[in-house]
Parts: sequence; C-alpha cells; structure tokens
Amino acid sequence: MSEPADAQLAQWRHYLASDPALAAADLDELESHLRDQIDDLESVGLSGDEAFLIAVRRLGRTDELSREFAREHSDRLWKQLVLGGEASAEKPERSGALAIGFAVLAAALVKLPALWSATEDVTLRNVPIFVLGVLAAWFLVRAQAVRSSVAIVTVAFVGAAVLVNAYPFAAGADTLLLTVLHLSVALWLVVGVAYAEGRWRSDRARMDFIRFTGEWMIYLALIALGGAVLTGLTLGVFTAIGVDVGRFVGEWLLPCGAAGASVIAAWLVEAKKSVIENMAPVLTAVFTPLFTAMLVVFIVAAIVQVTADGLSAFDAQREVLIVFDAALVVVLGLLLYTLSARDASTRARWFDALQLVMIIAALVVDVVVLSAMVGRIGAFGASPNKVASLGLNLILLVNLAWAAWLQFGFLRGRLTHGVLERWQTSYVPVYLTWCVLAAVVLPPLFGFA
Repeated sequence: MSEPADAQLAQWRHYLASDPALAAADLDELESHLRDQIDDLESVGLSGDEAFLIAVRRLGRTDELSREFAREHSDRLWKQLVLGGEASAEKPERSGALAIGFAVLAAALVKLPALWSATEDVTLRNVPIFVLGVLAAWFLVRAQAVRSSVAIVTVAFVGAAVLVNAYPFAAGADTLLLTVLHLSVALWLVVGVAYAEGRWRSDRARMDFIRFTGEWMIYLALIALGGAVLTGLTLGVFTAIGVDVGRFVGEWLLPCGAAGASVIAAWLVEAKKSVIENMAPVLTAVFTPLFTAMLVVFIVAAIVQVTADGLSAFDAQREVLIVFDAALVVVLGLLLYTLSARDASTRARWFDALQLVMIIAALVVDVVVLSAMVGRIGAFGASPNKVASLGLNLILLVNLAWAAWLQFGFLRGRLTHGVLERWQTSYVPVYLTWCVLAAVVLPPLFGFA
C-alpha cells in the first residue's frame, strides 16, 4: 500500500478511535478490511488517495458502523459506560474518573458562598459561574483544548464573575435575577466554545453543541428524577429511626448533587454518543404535533378574548411574560432538534409542513404578545422584566419569521435542508450578544432595582 494511503488510514483510525462503540479489536478488523480494499484498488492502477476514498466509501459511514457494532455488542456498551472497556482504557481522559473528579469539584465550589456566610444574593450571583465554569473546564481538559479556546473561556468566566459581583444590586432586585439568568445563558454558549474543541466558528460544531444541549437536559432531568427518589428514601429511612436529616438534605445533598449532576450528565451524553439513538429528536417528533395543536387552540381562544375585551385581555405581567417566552423557546427547541436529526440532503415530508404550521402559529402568538407588551409599557412604563422579555421576543420573532420563510422554500423544493440548519447555527451569536447586553445594560439602566 502506498504512503499517502497509509497516512490517510492512520488519520481515519484516529478519528474512529474516539467512538465508544468501537473497541480496539473492532478497529483492527475494520482496518484490515480497508487495507484489503485499498490494495485491490491500487492493483488496478488507482492512486493511493483515490483508492483510500473509494475504499472508505464502500466500507460505510462511521456512524452506521458504530450502530452496527453497538447492536452486536450491546452488553459491551454498559461495560464501557460504567466500568470502562477497551475504548476507555485506550483513552483514559475520557473515562468516568475524570468526570467524577470534576463533579466533586463542582459540588465543593457550590458550597463556597455558604462557607463564607454569604447572603442569598451573593450565592445567586456566583453559583451558576462555578457550576458552568467547572463544566467548561472539564471539556477543555478532556479535549486537551487549544490555547485560543482556553483563553476565550477563561476571559468570559472571569469577566462574568467580576461583572455580577461588582454591580451594586439592591436586595431582592429584579435586575439581579435577570442578570444572572442572561449571564447563565451566555456562559452556557461559552461552554459551547469549550465543547467545540477549537472549531467554535464551524456551523457543524455549533449544531453538535445544540444536539449536546438537548441530550444533556434530558439526562439531567433523568438524574433529577432519580435524585428525587433518593432524597425521599433518605428522608423516610432516617425519619423512621427518629433522625431529622432535612437540613442536611436541603443545604448539602440537593445543591451539591445538582452541581455534580451537571458534569455527570455531560459525561453520559458524550459516553453514549453514536451508540444509543439520541432522545431529543424522538421527543421532538412526539411533542411537535401536540404543541402545534395547543398553539392553534390558543390563537382561536385569543381571538375570541380580544374580540370581547380588546388587548386588555392580555395582562403583560412577569408571570405571563415568562409563560409566553417559554412557549416560544419550546417552539425554537422543537425546530432545532428536528433539524439536528436530519441529513442536510433530505427531502421535505409531511412533518415539515406540520412544523411550518407550528412556526406560523408561534409567530402569531409572538405578534399578539408583543402588541400587548408595547401597550402595557406605553401605559404603565417600562420595567426590567418587560424590556428583557421584549428584547427576547423581538429576537425570536426575527428568527422564527425567517425560519418560516426558509421552511416554506424547503417544502417547495427550492432550498435544501442544510440552509435551514445553517440559519439556526448562524443565529447563535445573536443570542449570545443579546444575553451579554441584557446582563450589562439593564441593571444600571434601571438603577440596579
């Protein structure tokens, strides 16, 4: 076999070695098949590069190979996840030990403010930075990240810590909660820089992080459910012998467990990647029709209410704004995770038409809510919550409006599915910019109240 083919084969094997579904023996078997194919192709006059490309194409896509090995060796999957198999022995930095170490670090840091006898406001300011900072550090160490990624992540987290602790928030201020919330979202996107391993400008890397986010949230929810059962059993068992552990559970077990779970959930997502089918797209397929029906029914009910009472039927108070913003974010999430599960060259189907209906319904809801919100601001003045919600709704309005237009073009066969995906990934910096602006500008604008 020629030297160019040897070099490409080494790169191919190195790439496959990161897949937990493929053990060392599997890689040896695949490499042997590939070498045979390359030798046969070179013997009929093809160059090394040509022979390698054709042989790899014949062998199949790497994700299909991973799934096939996972089906044949399903018992090995659990050994790799829990005990560590051949793959984890070859890549010790990917083992659960590193994740557990960082999970313990997150659990310890989350209690630092309490050890300093800090107030609840100080705790609120710093805990998200500690937890997300540890998660970002885990990704950087795990991937042996390039210096540029380390610098970006470090500057972002240090800057956020300085900002949130330097601002003179009033006790129980709305602007404090808004700042922490927007900084948390911004820092989560910075975690994406650590996750991307130096490829954070890439659309593909951004979509990979979007996929990770959905899976991470699902695993975190599952861990939380398990933690709730453990907490209930702990309280019940100790109560049965007359020992009150309520304070320990509330002050130590729950916050430390939640902080550590953020890292463990991330490790589980990465450990099973390409082996177990992603759950976020499956849940999206289930809930998209239900959510679309809910939005359509809401629009009909809103028309009836507005006809009877005018826009005063919508009370743009804090709780109402949170509900509507959450609904729009869910629509965006359903759209994103459908995109994440589709091949860029796929053709339109009935589900895409249903998604278009959902997006249009969400746009109608957004316009109605924005109208009511602007009316309330004009009548009663601006507040931090209303301005923050107004900005978010405007950003989502632009995103969903263009997404609807692209979806329509896709259904007509004029656009590829990849165009829809690139629009969403290119919009990620807009969310980051808005979150930073909201965290930095809104507090002084409203007197840190």
